[in-house]
Amino acid sequence: MSDPLRAWRRLAGTCVLLDGFHALKHALRFGADVPVAVAADRAAALALAGELAPDVRERLDGLLTEVTEAEYASLVARPHPTAVAALAVRPDREAALRRLAHTPRTAPVVVLDQPRNLGNAGAVIRLAAGFGATGVVTTGTLDPWHPTVVRGGAGLHFATAVERLAVPELPPGPVFALDPEGEDIRGTKLPDDALLAFGSERSGLSAELRARADHLVALPMRPQVSSYNLATSVAMTLYHWSAGAGAGAG
Repeated sequence: MSDPLRAWRRLAGTCVLLDGFHALKHALRFGADVPVAVAADRAAALALAGELAPDVRERLDGLLTEVTEAEYASLVARPHPTAVAALAVRPDREAALRRLAHTPRTAPVVVLDQPRNLGNAGAVIRLAAGFGATGVVTTGTLDPWHPTVVRGGAGLHFATAVERLAVPELPPGPVFALDPEGEDIRGTKLPDDALLAFGSERSGLSAELRARADHLVALPMRPQVSSYNLATSVAMTLYHWSAGAGAGAG
């Protein structure tokens, strides 16, 4: 690319920031359209690809443009240790909504009800992609495509459907909401078409989501331990699903 900096500034307002080698690697693996990618050390980035992701090395060779360290630092708020960054076209919202709403589903949708922590949301999206979940939906004000969320998700937003919706707009399917007052999840079989809902890190489920829930379930927890981290709760729940009703999915 003759002038990657000019292209970057033209596209930055509408594209998704892929911050670091691993985010770019995952985005390419799952079909992202990446119009511009830069590296402060192109040779080092390609060597890393040869070691960790040979399946995308050829594409990176044709995509990466070397820039100076100062130019790279001017494009990102928090430079990544790999000194690689790219911009990707955000997936079509209507296509994502169709994917979330399509039935019958072969894997659950994860619902984060009014999450607050950007890094936690990214970690959940990474987990959902790893388990082959249909998608991740957030309610409330947090933007699930915020650069910090994408960084936390290591670019795996492109491996699943990620959208923000109001509670009345949630996809069809029985809602299994995680709540300390619920029934022990170990006695519950989670169906493939479930919506697995998790409350915010501080206040738990909103009244609106609780009213929408078909089942309240609880993770096993030692007395006097207050809570699990959000990503840990999602991982435990998705593992429970994968070991039961969804054992053949993914």
